[in-house]
Amino acid sequence: MDLILDAIADAFASLSDPELIEVVALTLVVSGLAAISSLALGVPVGAALGLGRFRGRGTLRVAVDVGMGLPPVLVGLALLLLLWRSGPLGSLRLTFTPTAMVMAQFLLALPIVVGLTASVIESLPAAALEQLEALKLNRVDRSRLALVEVWPGVVGAAVAAFGRVVSEVGAVLIVGGNISGETRVLTTLIVQESRQARFGPALGAGIVLLVISLIVNVSLSRIRGAR
Repeated sequence: MDLILDAIADAFASLSDPELIEVVALTLVVSGLAAISSLALGVPVGAALGLGRFRGRGTLRVAVDVGMGLPPVLVGLALLLLLWRSGPLGSLRLTFTPTAMVMAQFLLALPIVVGLTASVIESLPAAALEQLEALKLNRVDRSRLALVEVWPGVVGAAVAAFGRVVSEVGAVLIVGGNISGETRVLTTLIVQESRQARFGPALGAGIVLLVISLIVNVSLSRIRGAR
């Protein structure tokens, strides 16, 4: 019991640590960019997948479903092989940088956004889908109208995407390296401190991570409810 009480006391004491503030800032930047970029690409693709009837649609749907469950460490390893200095993208020199971490989180969030967006559009009543077909709109306008109808589901996709990236540790640890002051984010900080039995700072980082998740989720839920 003393261990837990001491960890809690140390956790709150660590909240004023300047290093923790830097880690929080990098976490918000990396996860925010990954989530926003996955939404920017994933929502239109998901709408096209949900509404479209094109060759290869079934294969794409399966690929998206598989992507939603990909192990993060596998995604991180694949990306590291591409970005390694002797790899296909080695000339970009992105290994162990925040950019590589954004890329890894983007790859993890994208299938979730595409899959959830497609699913909520496919769940529209048959009459609504027939009405969209009858309007003889182009694909962009038809997708836009469909997304308006399923807006709460799209917000749900945003919640799931952010939750996926902000809590991710395996992929960002592989491509980012957990370098202090450069690529350390909240999840990798928790791993680092836990390994060294520094449970107070680890718990403090966990509290901050929980608060961030709560704020984002409550904000998006309010947007969904207002809509």
